[in-house]
Amino acid sequence: MSSISSPDTADHKPAALQRTPLFALHVRLGARMVPFAGYEMPVQYPPGILKEHLHTRSAAGLFDVSHMGQIALRPRSGSRRDAARALESLVPIDVLGLAEGRQRYAFFTNKSGGILDDLMVANRGDHLHLIVNAACKAADEMHLRERLSATCLIEPLRDRALLALQGPEAEAVLAQLAPAASAMRFMDVRTLPIAGIDCEVSRSGYTGEDGFEISVPASRAEDLARALLQNPLVAPIGLGARDSLRLEAGLCLYGSDIDTGTTPVEAGLAWAMQKCRRAGGERQGGFPGSDVILEQLAHGTPRRRVGLRPIERAPVRGGVQLYRDDTDPTPIGAVTSGGFGPSAQAAVAMGYVAQPCASLGTRLFADVRGKRMPVETCDMPFVLHRYKRA
Repeated sequence: MSSISSPDTADHKPAALQRTPLFALHVRLGARMVPFAGYEMPVQYPPGILKEHLHTRSAAGLFDVSHMGQIALRPRSGSRRDAARALESLVPIDVLGLAEGRQRYAFFTNKSGGILDDLMVANRGDHLHLIVNAACKAADEMHLRERLSATCLIEPLRDRALLALQGPEAEAVLAQLAPAASAMRFMDVRTLPIAGIDCEVSRSGYTGEDGFEISVPASRAEDLARALLQNPLVAPIGLGARDSLRLEAGLCLYGSDIDTGTTPVEAGLAWAMQKCRRAGGERQGGFPGSDVILEQLAHGTPRRRVGLRPIERAPVRGGVQLYRDDTDPTPIGAVTSGGFGPSAQAAVAMGYVAQPCASLGTRLFADVRGKRMPVETCDMPFVLHRYKRA
């Protein structure tokens, strides 16, 4: 996780942190609040990060992710397909083929093939609904306006909050308030009334567990959160457990595991690029950096994101350099995210290594405070995903 800070000088005062509509509820629940992406956010509640993590894996955790950006993309004229076609000029994803009521993972790319941000795109019939990262949402909005304003209306949905209900009991919990949720499958999106509140619900999340993300009017966010927390299966979960859950699930954190200097192919995200946008496809290329990305798809990359499992129990953290052996002075990669995985019951990490060192089971050495610690490359995720696909 990262925090936002500014130099405290006469000319540069710290920017005031924003608060989500659930701030007061977090405080009443005893959350420890920290700066994150310009917001005061709960990092943990009284039970602590370990218990919150394990509760999400065994029951249902409720996360406030209202700091994320929500944007409606509408065609100025014509059909939703015109907005989809326009968005395809910015992402290497099949948006035109996305069925109504379905959602897809995507990423904005730059002219070098780097990732400006990763996002979710949902087809809501007359418009596209985008969920973007909190730290990038202002830049993403500007990017959309600069490139698509001639054909699309870009509407930031600042009057909406976003909650995530995650875990094996998430369906049972939500179905008590919205029975139609049970019929949804992974990446479905529906408008559902929950506790008398009309919400936009997707069956998705950032933990590797089954679950839902719920877009709700900001004025009703606390009502919805309270209704969900009345169920004894649900506990409030902070950013600390959100990070350990997504790490065990092998999911990238923007700004740590992917950024403007990382291509989707290096990051192992090529699975998100459908055939129609690749070389030989009916709508190949046409997005920023397409020449770089298509070349990498065809011929590979000098480095690759891999899972890393420390041989010893001590975790390795983001920023640690990786080496071929315990004496080599030249690093061949670096850890981007790492920590202890409570469900995996082991230290887990991910990072980028030179292609010759990326084969499964390759032993490398992490330099932790001057000591070389052995790690092995491994498959991800570290715990099985439990999405409801059928």
